[in-house]
Amino acid sequence: MSTGPTSGQITGLHWYALRTRSRHEKMVRDQLAQQGIEPLLPTVKRLSQWKDRKKEVEVPLFSGYCFVRFTSDQKLPVLKTVGVVDIVGGGQRPEPIPDEEITAIQTLIASVLPYDPHPYLQEGMKVEVIRGPLQGLHGILLRKEKRHRLILGVRLIQQAAAVEIDTADVVPIQ
Repeated sequence: MSTGPTSGQITGLHWYALRTRSRHEKMVRDQLAQQGIEPLLPTVKRLSQWKDRKKEVEVPLFSGYCFVRFTSDQKLPVLKTVGVVDIVGGGQRPEPIPDEEITAIQTLIASVLPYDPHPYLQEGMKVEVIRGPLQGLHGILLRKEKRHRLILGVRLIQQAAAVEIDTADVVPIQ
């Protein structure tokens, strides 16, 4: 475990969750990128069906949220972005998301493993993945219908993603 400052402490950049207007997540992501502000919008493919056809569409993993990495002097431009409702936090202050939670989500979306949105869990066993493409990640293990699922959560917005995993690939954390 590192005791030195994190990259956010050195650069002043921190990850935050933005609450967006309904179905504005992609627009917010694109506008932030155009402003030179780093967005992160995890997505998942869904099969949508209309009367005459079916189509695979990409939808946000966490509906109503987009993550963004910025410094305190970029707060006003972020808040003025069309589609942004507010920055998630306690009271009047935005609360940064720990880098390890964002890294876990980035590692998951870069992997080839299938994943889905999942209700955020407060209980369950904390585990560390000891082998495979998600090695080193920490999460919560949930048993569901004889399948084992690892839950990677973003505590601040009470959202999580679930991925199938072999229990032999995880160990409990104290």
